[in-house]
Amino acid sequence: MDKELCELDELQITVIIEDSAGFDSGLLAQHGVSFFVEARYREKRMRLLFDTGQDAEPLLHNMQLLGIDPKGMDMVVLSHCHYDHSGGLMGFLKAAGSQRLPVIAHPTVFRPNFTINPLLRTHGLFPDASRDSIEKAGGDLLLTSEPLPLFPGVVTSGEIMDIVEFEQSLTLKAYTLSEGKVIQDRLSDDLSLIFKLPAGLVILSGCSHPGIISIVEKAKNQTGIEQVAAVIGGFHLISADDQRINETLDAFSAMEGAEVYTGHCTGFKASCALSEKLKKRFHKLQTGLKITF
Repeated sequence: MDKELCELDELQITVIIEDSAGFDSGLLAQHGVSFFVEARYREKRMRLLFDTGQDAEPLLHNMQLLGIDPKGMDMVVLSHCHYDHSGGLMGFLKAAGSQRLPVIAHPTVFRPNFTINPLLRTHGLFPDASRDSIEKAGGDLLLTSEPLPLFPGVVTSGEIMDIVEFEQSLTLKAYTLSEGKVIQDRLSDDLSLIFKLPAGLVILSGCSHPGIISIVEKAKNQTGIEQVAAVIGGFHLISADDQRINETLDAFSAMEGAEVYTGHCTGFKASCALSEKLKKRFHKLQTGLKITF
């Protein structure tokens, strides 16, 4: 794919679902994330939904309070299969009421995904979100492991293949099935969004299972742009050891000027460490937060 991206004239990211909500906002919090993205390039505009939380009811409730019309969406992007990022999809598609609404995800998004500690628990798409039911609800599935341009200045990361050394071990031990056999799930379906702005790249992630620094490095290599303006999303450091957290802090510290917005699966310990290290560059995600570039 051509590395050249146009520079967006405007970008606004609104947190529709996150694990916490602002005081006295009337918004509902839920374990999971969903982001509403509005981008403008010259006279053209794009509106997309990145992830759908785990349930449509709080998603649609918050969208109504925030003045976001489900019928006005241009596309949906699923960061990965996990229920707390995909569970609201079917309810959202019903509310959107459109035909052939692009739903972008990785080709393996429908695979089984589960953990076994302390007991077996499934984490993938809910049973009602099958290929057939998504298409019948008006979704037009676009499944690819490669970067996919969505709008001038906006592209998906595609699958993250090159992992930096300290992120080689996954912070979630999950499994899937292959020909009836249980194998470790590397969560290779995890993808992010990359935006180009005059100030540099903005990277929006769901859970960052491959590692947030590996995702940032992929975005830089993919676009040929070194400057990072902001990194936004869950970083899945909730079960990471001190060494991984510290190396993540060092990597973010080296990104001069980059703002960091995180929450959800990042975890309290890592969030506190990021806040202490990055000072004013650190921002806590919460439902209803609007980030404008």
